[in-house]
Amino acid sequence: MTTVQSPGGSLAPFRYPAFRAIWMANLASNLGSMIQSVGAAWLMTELTRSHVLVALVSASTTMPILLLGVFAGAIADNFDRRRVMLAAQSGMLVVSGVLAALGYAGQLGPYSLIALTLMVGMGTALNGPAWQASVRMQVGRQDLPQAISLNAISFNLARSVGPALGGMLISIWSVSLAFAINSLSYLGMIVVLSRWRPEAPAPERRPILASIRAGIGFCASSRPIRKVLLRGFMIGTGAAGFQALMPSVVRDMLHGTELQFGLMLGSFGVGSILTALGVSKARRRFGSETVVTTATLVFITALILLSTVTALPTAMVAALLGGCGWVGAMTSLNVAMQLRSPEAILGRCLSIYQAVTFGGAAAGSWLWGTVADHVGLPSTMRMAAGWLAMSLLLRIFAPMPTREEGRLDAVEEKRAAA
Repeated sequence: MTTVQSPGGSLAPFRYPAFRAIWMANLASNLGSMIQSVGAAWLMTELTRSHVLVALVSASTTMPILLLGVFAGAIADNFDRRRVMLAAQSGMLVVSGVLAALGYAGQLGPYSLIALTLMVGMGTALNGPAWQASVRMQVGRQDLPQAISLNAISFNLARSVGPALGGMLISIWSVSLAFAINSLSYLGMIVVLSRWRPEAPAPERRPILASIRAGIGFCASSRPIRKVLLRGFMIGTGAAGFQALMPSVVRDMLHGTELQFGLMLGSFGVGSILTALGVSKARRRFGSETVVTTATLVFITALILLSTVTALPTAMVAALLGGCGWVGAMTSLNVAMQLRSPEAILGRCLSIYQAVTFGGAAAGSWLWGTVADHVGLPSTMRMAAGWLAMSLLLRIFAPMPTREEGRLDAVEEKRAAA
C-alpha cells in the first residue's frame, strides 16, 4: 500500500490504488443493490396493500445487522477480512440469482420475497464490519475521514442513479431483470477482492463469544462511544419513518408509478452526495455535534414536508432534504466510531455501531409501518419527525464527542484491545 505522509483534500484517498479499485467495484455493486431494492419494494406494493409488509422489505435488509452484526464483527477481527468479504459477496450473488429466477417464473409471494431479501441482508451484515474495518488497510489514517465520506458518496451516487434506472427497467421489463442485474453487479467486487493482497498482520484468533464480550466490554466502558451509539439508535429509528414508507407514499399519496418512486430515491441520493462532498470540512470547522444536530433538523423538515405532499416535485424536494440529513448524521457518527476504536477490535466496534443504528432503523421500519396501518401515512411521518425532535435533547445529556475526546494513540489502542 502506498504511503501518503500528509492529509490531503476530499479526493486524497483516490491516490491509493487499492482504495480506488475497491471504490469503483463497490460503486457497481451499490448500483445493482439499489436497482434490486427498487424492484423488491415496488413488487411488494403489487403483492399486498399492507403498509407493514411494504415496510418490512426495507427492514429485511437491516434486521440481520441487528441480529447478526456483533457475530460478523467478531468474524471480521478473527479472520482475514478480505476473505470474509469474498464469502459475503459470493453468497449475495447466489441469493440475488435465485430472486431473479423466481421472479422470472412468477413464483415470488410476499413472504418468499421477504425471506430472500432477508438472506441478502444477512450477506450485508457479514460484509459490513469487514468492509468498513478494511478501509484502514486501503488508506493512511490521516485520510480515513475523507475515505469514509467517499464511500458514502459511492453508495449515494448509486442511490441517485440506481432507483430511476431501476424504475425504468421495471416498467420496460420486470422485477426479475432488476434482480438479475444485482446478481451480476457483485462480480466486479469479487474480482477486485480476489486480486487484492493487503499488508496486514495476521489476526489473533480468539473464541467468538469471548471476542464479542471484549468488543461489547470496550464499547460499554467508553463514554464517547456510548454517546455515539445512543445518537445512532435514535436517528436510525426516526429516519426509518421516511425510508421505509416512501414506496407507500408514492403509491397511496401521489398515486404514482415505479418510475416516480425511482425518481424520489434518486433525489435522496443526490442530497446525500451533495452533503458527503462537504461534510468533512463542515465537521472540522464546526464540530460533530453541530453537524449531527443540523442534519437531524434537516431530516425533521424532510419528514414534515413529505407528510403533506400531493405532487412529485414537492416529494422530490423532501427526498433531497432527507438525503442531506441522513448522510450528514451517519457519516459523522461513523467517523466518530472509527477514530475511537482500536484496530484489533475495530470490526467488533463497527458491528456494534451498525447493530445499534441499523437495528434501530429495522425496528423503526416495523414500528412506523404498523402505526401507518392504523393512523395513516401523514400522521405517522409527523410522529417520526417528533421522535427525531426528541432525539435533539441528547445535545444536553449525550453530546457528540469533542475532537480529541476518546481518540486513541498506538499505545492506548493496544491497552484497550487487551
